[in-house]
Amino acid sequence: MKQLAVASKKQFADVVVKNGKIVNVFTHEIVQADIAIADGKVVGIGTYDGHTVIDAKGKYVCPGLIDGHVHIESSMVTPSEFARVVVPHGVTTVITDPHEIANVAGTKGIEFMLNDSNDIPLDVYVMLPSCVPATDFEHAGATLHAEQLAPFFSHPRVLGLAEVMDYPSLLQGKQHMLAKLTAAMEANKLIDGHLAGLDETAVNVYRSANVHTDHECVTVDEALARVRRGMYVLIREGSVAKDLHKLLPAVNTYNARRFLFCTDDKHIDELVTEGSIDHHIRLAIQAGMEPITAIQMATLNAAECYRLYTKGAIAPGYDADFLLVDDLQSFSITHVFKKGTLVAENGRATFSVTKATSIDQTITQSVHAKKVTKEDVQIPFTRGNQANVIRIIPNHLHTKRLVTEVPVANGVFQPSTEHDLLKLVVVERHRGLGVGVGIVNGFQLKKGAIASSIAHDSHNIIATGTNDDDIIVAIEHIRNINGGLAVVENGRVLAHLPLEIGGLMTAKSYEEVLERLQTIHDALMTIGASNEFNPFITLAFLALPVIPELKLTDQGLFDVSSFQFIDVEV
Repeated sequence: MKQLAVASKKQFADVVVKNGKIVNVFTHEIVQADIAIADGKVVGIGTYDGHTVIDAKGKYVCPGLIDGHVHIESSMVTPSEFARVVVPHGVTTVITDPHEIANVAGTKGIEFMLNDSNDIPLDVYVMLPSCVPATDFEHAGATLHAEQLAPFFSHPRVLGLAEVMDYPSLLQGKQHMLAKLTAAMEANKLIDGHLAGLDETAVNVYRSANVHTDHECVTVDEALARVRRGMYVLIREGSVAKDLHKLLPAVNTYNARRFLFCTDDKHIDELVTEGSIDHHIRLAIQAGMEPITAIQMATLNAAECYRLYTKGAIAPGYDADFLLVDDLQSFSITHVFKKGTLVAENGRATFSVTKATSIDQTITQSVHAKKVTKEDVQIPFTRGNQANVIRIIPNHLHTKRLVTEVPVANGVFQPSTEHDLLKLVVVERHRGLGVGVGIVNGFQLKKGAIASSIAHDSHNIIATGTNDDDIIVAIEHIRNINGGLAVVENGRVLAHLPLEIGGLMTAKSYEEVLERLQTIHDALMTIGASNEFNPFITLAFLALPVIPELKLTDQGLFDVSSFQFIDVEV
């Protein structure tokens, strides 16, 4: 075999990396040696000759980074375009859960994500959505049972079953959930967890169901409770959920191998400016973590967690995915290589991607919402003016339940910018069903309205605003463009971003998306939005009835703590 011949120095390597300082994530050493590469694999560490020589010029050579859990749809671009964004940041492998597009288009959505991520210089592995719909408390565009998921387990890039978030079904041993878990285990696949706000008893239940990860920890105690029971903990730093600084104190010399990094949900603008998993590494080092430990968490730990045994290290038998880094302390990446080939240099991709030309109509024509009237969005009060209000926590997925007096006139709620009490509306968009209405505190809008077809996890249309007219105009515009984002003031659309792929993504380049997002940002400033958080990202999670405390679905106001609907009026 060629690789054996190169390893034994009987043949020249395809590529040799010389003058580099190898970051050894097995032994926490810096090793100065040549790296011999054949057929895209590392075959030797030592002294080698090759047909092509890469001069590392004294830079550190690190393994390619791995994002342990990401919803690519949250970037608003396709998987192939996503590669152009994250590869320059050193990410050469991701484990994605396409449950956003699956909630809209079912198995056709999963197929699109798999097909669009073929033959690109980013390894995209998939965990199959376990909860479509996420719960019975909202209407999604599809329902996926074990029989729909099972055929995907034979796909070489499908690793297992994604975040099991329907804890009540797991706890009660409901057949539809047990069937999915059983199918994954029978196929010898992995199972991810989603234990938001759950106690140690729940951890026991999840572990007994063979669930081996959780990315929803927000405290040290939660992280340790999971690691002590044999779980891997994914430390998340995304656009809304920023848990890294809170969780780093849980990591020590003895347990560090049970931790890895993930972004979960991160917008394209932040991926471009901040980075992806490289951002995690920099933050961890700045917080005092030893650099090689941070790199190990971003590489070897993630690879072993997901059984990717040829990834995560620079050693014979491993894929030749690596980075050149000027300085470990600042973790400044200058070059990225995939299978020994240069794919990014100085923050720019050196490859192009082929755009999808034929996408199933189920995906591109996915908005079927009813036309909303003023009567649909009224919130009646019959006993006074005490209300259950969703209070947002900036840059957090969790919300608070606020019980307070609200302005009421002629028996209906009146939004108040003075008291920061806005109307929140969720419109079912898959079959033209119902409308849920509520009150939200914390958005700080001074005028106008915003609307989006991104509303985790069922992705119905969600809108908030200071008056009914603008809210209805914003919702109608989302219907007309078949999904996307919109900012409205005085009945006029100030800015929008069409997301024609499932109402979640666009086939446009990330550069075009960034330009559109800038116009949206400017429009948000016009209507008085806060600079402290991204209103659209925050809005996207206000319909997610699996994360405490109070959320709004198309069926009404939902108390996650008691897992039941409640009235807006107290």
